[in-house]
Amino acid sequence: MGRGTGSGHGKTACKGHKGQKARSGGGIKAGFEGGQMPLQRRLPKRGFRNIFKKPMSIVHLGDLNRFERDTVVDPDLLFQSGLLRKKEEMVKLLSDGEIRHPLVIRVHQASLAALKKVEAVSGRVEVIGS
Repeated sequence: MGRGTGSGHGKTACKGHKGQKARSGGGIKAGFEGGQMPLQRRLPKRGFRNIFKKPMSIVHLGDLNRFERDTVVDPDLLFQSGLLRKKEEMVKLLSDGEIRHPLVIRVHQASLAALKKVEAVSGRVEVIGS
């Protein structure tokens, strides 16, 4: 660009004459609409993002039937078996599905319905610290 008139891109180097986009360092930022109120400022803001929220992985009771009877199921075992994507996330046990045999389940949180289902098959849920 800008290598003389014979190159076809000479003189103004394809930038046209004057104006903001012709200047060095010139250009407009993303979202700028020529002075009109930008779309991201016109739309109403919704919701709230809790900056203190801890990431929580969900495990359903029905998924735990793959483990042998009386196995100690903890976050490390869940990660190795592929039920957790991230090893360092907290784990919450929910009552989806049925559990067929007793297990010792170590999780950070568990729903009351899940606790009742595990205890109904003589299993145990231990709540571990975060």
